[in-house]
Amino acid sequence: MSKRTSIEQAEQEVLESIKFSRIIIPILIGLGVVAYLLWKQFDPAEFAKIDWSSHTLFWVLASLVFLVIRHLAYANRLRILSDYEFGWKKSIELIFIWEFSTSISPTSVGGSAVALFVLSQEKLSAAKTATIVIYSVVLDSLFFVLFIPIFVFFLGNDVIHPSLVGKTELNAIGVSFWTFYGIMLSYGSLFFYGLFVNPKQIKRLLGGITSFGFLKRWQRKAIELGSNMVLTSEDMKNRSYGYHFSAFLFTAIAWSCRFILLSCLIIAFVDISLDFETQALLYTRLKAMFILIIFSPTPGGAGFVEYVFGNFLTDFVPIGIAPVISFIWRLFAYYSYLLMGVIIVPNWLRGVIARRKLSQNS
Repeated sequence: MSKRTSIEQAEQEVLESIKFSRIIIPILIGLGVVAYLLWKQFDPAEFAKIDWSSHTLFWVLASLVFLVIRHLAYANRLRILSDYEFGWKKSIELIFIWEFSTSISPTSVGGSAVALFVLSQEKLSAAKTATIVIYSVVLDSLFFVLFIPIFVFFLGNDVIHPSLVGKTELNAIGVSFWTFYGIMLSYGSLFFYGLFVNPKQIKRLLGGITSFGFLKRWQRKAIELGSNMVLTSEDMKNRSYGYHFSAFLFTAIAWSCRFILLSCLIIAFVDISLDFETQALLYTRLKAMFILIIFSPTPGGAGFVEYVFGNFLTDFVPIGIAPVISFIWRLFAYYSYLLMGVIIVPNWLRGVIARRKLSQNS
């Protein structure tokens, strides 16, 4: 497949992403699950216990502050990975597009294909474009795989799921969690090896694995990934420790804000302790929950996220109001990106088309 054809296919994917059907499906799934959980679980008595005071307002507003900080942290990571070719305004815009593409894609797939196309239209070199997307995957994986075992070591299996509180043996949920953790560790290690050790070997491996049977349908994309990994590896060779530290720091800030945002909403509506041990356990539980969410097959985790939220936090959030909190959370952190994507993506595409016409006429 020619480079031109590949670009046109990616462009078509972007255009398809803003179709009404691609946006309304995850909304309907998410709202449908919330409605079902409200019908099955909502407890008016628990809801009546909520203290609708300045306390609630403060923590709801705090969650919005962390939503903004999270977005700015991702934008600054993009500035760092682009060697500051992107300013703040452009980085903020591109993160909205990236998050939007992730919101309408299965969580297990993510929006990397769209991100590659979007960045390629911003006059970056092929190596830098590949670096931003692939290294972002490595940084995100690294954030999760590094710290979970440390938390489990110090806090025990309590950090994984309420059903494991005070227990040393794993149940089905614990086994599922460590299985998904192992998958994340494996592909994170594969990407890390490809970037920093032997990218050409990984390219051959990806091409070889996808040359058999039903895997052939993914061979072209696997070879493209291998080629991008070679480009990224060459770009990584001359990077300083400061570059890697800064990129990881803002990755950690962005992800931590995801969890703290949700913690703030729980504090707003539930009377829980603010001491360090309780909040550390809640933070880690949310991190464990996200490992399962990452492998959700639905667009943006729609439906799956709402269900998992109540299931993972029964020792923090009364089941009777869990659907209310999860809906507010998703309204802030998910539906807002769908709305912004609908506004920003068409304007961005018009700008891309205008630049192309100008370039063709000059």
